[in-house]
Amino acid sequence: MRLDKFLKVSRLIKRRTVAHDAADAGRVTVNGKEVKPSYQVKPGDILELTFGQRTLKVEVTEIRETTRKEEAATMYREL
Repeated sequence: MRLDKFLKVSRLIKRRTVAHDAADAGRVTVNGKEVKPSYQVKPGDILELTFGQRTLKVEVTEIRETTRKEEAATMYREL
């Protein structure tokens, strides 16, 4: 699944266009490398998102095309 879509489906970022822009701006890294929004996310990848002064680090646990709000947090694990 594309990085921008994963961020939206997992509800780490609210909109896909915002996720796309964040990845383009270099505010999202995967396994320590800056990646494009089209990067294919896999279970086990470590994502690091920078929101201003705050940094969020998560590990991808599973990939789903769609999910309910209550189940979205099961797609990743905070580190």
